[in-house]
Amino acid sequence: MSEAFRQLGMPAPGGIVCVVDHASNDVPHDIDLRIPAHLLGEHIAVDIGTAEIAEILSRDHAIPAHIAAVSRLVCDLNREETAPGLVPEASDGHPIPGNVGADREARLDRFHRPYHTALAQWLDKAEPALILSLHSFTPRLAAREEERPWQIGVLYNQDDRAAHIAIRMLTAEGLNVGDNLPYSGRDLNYTMNRHAEAHGRPYLGIEIRQDLAQTSADHARWALRLADVAQRVALELA
Repeated sequence: MSEAFRQLGMPAPGGIVCVVDHASNDVPHDIDLRIPAHLLGEHIAVDIGTAEIAEILSRDHAIPAHIAAVSRLVCDLNREETAPGLVPEASDGHPIPGNVGADREARLDRFHRPYHTALAQWLDKAEPALILSLHSFTPRLAAREEERPWQIGVLYNQDDRAAHIAIRMLTAEGLNVGDNLPYSGRDLNYTMNRHAEAHGRPYLGIEIRQDLAQTSADHARWALRLADVAQRVALELA
């Protein structure tokens, strides 16, 4: 067992795997963020719905998953080691007083480095045909007014092979698809930059709008859709 990650299912060479950097809102008992408890259920602490979707992908669709086991408020696993937001002192307008003056190196050694070391080893063994990087986004940020109409976003940096295929497929299903929206993978893509792009591994970066991923029925629908799209993308890339 690790404080930093969980692994679900057993990957097979040439298959599809799922990586979920913000799957948990867990805060270890010896870390006090000094925030209201309700914030741990909101988007600043966890990518809502992603853990449940990943569990269904692993259990029902033969897509194993490597997922975070600690909240992004403790250590953001999808950030470079030097990034200011790695141990956030504020998020979407909410101060995180317990992170002010926190020992970044200790958080890196305890969470960030074990997560990424284990992921590197897992992917080396898996030799996947496609990595599905799963995130979710809030319909509305508290810190600024902006329209976020997309039901799903597809993110990418330099390697856009899988992204453009998936955007076409998801649009054909009638979805409002964000092309590198609501965030750009050219700005926020650390895990896939390190473990996919740096190794030439195709990946599909997905952001699901959180109001569409609330219930168990929502989770099952998204898992089915993502499994289907990922499999068809992998076939086109082969």
